[in-house]
Amino acid sequence: MPNASFDARARDLLKSLEDSRQLKRFHHLEGALGPTARIEGVGEVVVLCSNNYLGLASHPEVIEAGHQGLKKYGAGTASVRFICGTLVCHRELEATIAKFVGTEASLSYVSCWNANEAVFQTLVGPDDVILSDELNHASIIDGIRLVPRAIERAVYKHSDLADLEAKLKQHAGKACRWVVTDGVFSMEGDVAPLPELVALCKKYEALLVVDDSHGIGALGKTGRGTPEHAGCFGQVDILTGTLGKALGGAAGGYVAAAPHVVEVLKQRARPSLFSNAVPATVACSARKAIEIVDREPQRVQKLRDNIALMRAGLAKLGFDIHASPTAIIPVMIGDAAEAIAKSQRLLELGVMVIGFGFPVVPKGQARLRVQVSAALEREHLEKALSAFAQL
Repeated sequence: MPNASFDARARDLLKSLEDSRQLKRFHHLEGALGPTARIEGVGEVVVLCSNNYLGLASHPEVIEAGHQGLKKYGAGTASVRFICGTLVCHRELEATIAKFVGTEASLSYVSCWNANEAVFQTLVGPDDVILSDELNHASIIDGIRLVPRAIERAVYKHSDLADLEAKLKQHAGKACRWVVTDGVFSMEGDVAPLPELVALCKKYEALLVVDDSHGIGALGKTGRGTPEHAGCFGQVDILTGTLGKALGGAAGGYVAAAPHVVEVLKQRARPSLFSNAVPATVACSARKAIEIVDREPQRVQKLRDNIALMRAGLAKLGFDIHASPTAIIPVMIGDAAEAIAKSQRLLELGVMVIGFGFPVVPKGQARLRVQVSAALEREHLEKALSAFAQL
């Protein structure tokens, strides 16, 4: 039934967004996304907004693996895993993930959002405390919100080791201290100080949880993510990550940890007990993507080369960017309406870059987020830089 109060509230919000030029426009792609994409009503554009860091989303082998998974397993079991069983492709995927990220076991989810929802509400106890970086991803924040209110949680300043240590000391009497951070921060493009975090957690017997969604596949000599990049491979207690970015680009997430941690999640985590598994097509295509990364480490090197070229080019043009080894390059604008207007102008020039404003980023910190891929060739990058030069 219609509700006049809600309808008015929704209309007011949308009008406010429209009037302030902050209303998000959703583009319709007419085909597969690669280094370029064809947008309905726009034409072909260079893609600098995708998490397809290694260019595997449209790789023929990844597509074919998905086809074979659909043929062998069908669309799915139409139920959750503990009722109708686990498909062999899920077991194979989870073994592949665990080996790739350096843990003994892993458990897959339909998204990393679901994985982050599972970790805290399932594993954190009543006498624990959760210490979270202030710039952590929304999925971590919402995952922590699912923990009972009686359980203490605190936010430490972004990558501030002194502030974190003070909070670890403050909560020394807790049964478990959980420290959680992104590996790569999705809006800033910076990397967590992982060696120091590992050392602090060892010193205070805390458990370290790292969401490496933007690091896996994109960082490290062989694409094994932030721990490999930081020299801490195999030293993080719990890793979460996505299969929907560098590792295939479709969907899916995971928790990778010790076997007893994964078993507790299998037995108690609501997002896996009450929700279907990753579709077989995705499980098979993601596993193939990981195999390709293992076999073709030159993809990771090409990504690094493209990042260096793009960062140097933007800096030469005078844009405000921060030094970082990651594929995420935020170009700071400040005003949200201006960022969105510049995004639209870039699209008109044949380059797809998205402008971000509040509530995705704090007010006054709107930005264009450039994302580099190994799929991009030099001519794509040069076209993009030429477009930026015209802003």
